[in-house]
Amino acid sequence: MDYRDFGFRTSAPSHMHRHFLPPLFELCGSNLRPGARVLDVGCGNGYTAGQLAARGCDVTAIDLSESGLAVARAEHPTVRFELLPADNNILANLEVEPFDIVVSTEVVEHLYDPQAFAAGCYKALRAGGRLVLSTPYHGYFKNIALAALNRFDRHVNPLHRGGHIKFWSRKTLSQLLNDAGFTNLKFRGAGRIPYVWMTMLMAAERPAASKE
Repeated sequence: MDYRDFGFRTSAPSHMHRHFLPPLFELCGSNLRPGARVLDVGCGNGYTAGQLAARGCDVTAIDLSESGLAVARAEHPTVRFELLPADNNILANLEVEPFDIVVSTEVVEHLYDPQAFAAGCYKALRAGGRLVLSTPYHGYFKNIALAALNRFDRHVNPLHRGGHIKFWSRKTLSQLLNDAGFTNLKFRGAGRIPYVWMTMLMAAERPAASKE
């Protein structure tokens, strides 16, 4: 089994899009405007990339799922989709200028090397550009609730082929982005009630006077 390919068959949004898309657009801030150059890292079936293109953005998207990219290309012909990994060489592999915005939704929990992902997103941004990412939320109260309800094994089931391999809290995700050089971090929880959120979003900026 190829764990990189989730077997996408449809261009429809996932059950998570209704939770993370509104705060994602909010956290993009003034950078999200017609003509903005946006990179979607780990685009899946291209639904988020399509929503960005519908807002007038110039969108490029990458993923390792051949089935997802086939669906995405058919549904969103104005978006550039490429079969590329979410690593330190994203911008070099695309051979383009840095982007205004990088988005990545429900991806970082699947990566063996999140540091390479964060470094790649940083390099892919122009100085002053913004990263917005989402990932399932894990925090103290949520973990206590899962254990108390005897749902922890189900939630982090190691028997799920191709499932999540990293479980992020606000603290650890902040550290990942700070270590990569990002600043001005902003947090949002999404789905359910506070502190047992389904997912969380983090926005961060590449400093205007950043070094390579």
